[in-house]
Amino acid sequence: MRILVVEDERRIADFLGRGLQCAGYAIDVAPDGASAIQFTHDTDYDLVILDLMLPDMDGLKVLERIRGRQSGPPVLILSARGQLDDRVKGLENGADDYMTKPFAFVELLARVRALLRRGQPAPERLQVGDLVVDSLRRKVIRGTETIDLAPKEFGILEYMMRNKGRPLSRTMIVEHVWDMDYDGLTNIVDVYIRHLRSKIDDKYTDKLIHTVRGIGYMIEAPEKAAPVRLDPIIPMQAAS
Repeated sequence: MRILVVEDERRIADFLGRGLQCAGYAIDVAPDGASAIQFTHDTDYDLVILDLMLPDMDGLKVLERIRGRQSGPPVLILSARGQLDDRVKGLENGADDYMTKPFAFVELLARVRALLRRGQPAPERLQVGDLVVDSLRRKVIRGTETIDLAPKEFGILEYMMRNKGRPLSRTMIVEHVWDMDYDGLTNIVDVYIRHLRSKIDDKYTDKLIHTVRGIGYMIEAPEKAAPVRLDPIIPMQAAS
């Protein structure tokens, strides 16, 4: 999942970026309101963390522009403006949550996960064949075996399972999971797909991750052959 952090203080932006990346999220950082508005026009984010005290405009103006879109991401305001009037105004203008600085990162992460669950129409329990992903607890089980995945491996697998049966290009996977743009040269997706296959496919007869030639990858359970139905043989009666 991809999160936009709108924060002009570099120290706080770096702290948030590192912490959220370690939690498995892809992060973009906008240092001002104009950049934030442009980012939200160019990219579909799963969540925006928004400071109100920006150098070029009030964060509420950014919130207004985000909310002006037909389908905007949830917004968590993170601001030093902690008066009751500020919190009420932020929530009344369309923010989904409001936290004040200073803050505990563990609480911020809990609120981020709650907002992402609320805004995510897909179920928390994803299944393809005998592979099950619990997005809430970040657990992966195939058959009866629990599989340990690194954060980026989990991010790719979750993204693929939310789009099961749909071919995903390397560009789509990188832009969704990594904090970078695909430049056409990196083989990072292929490397991680090999890691995933070694953990969830290699030991099993039914392969779930498929290469789509000329496009990228797809996850899908193999179709089971339908049993052949034989009509009963009716003995022919002897001619009289």
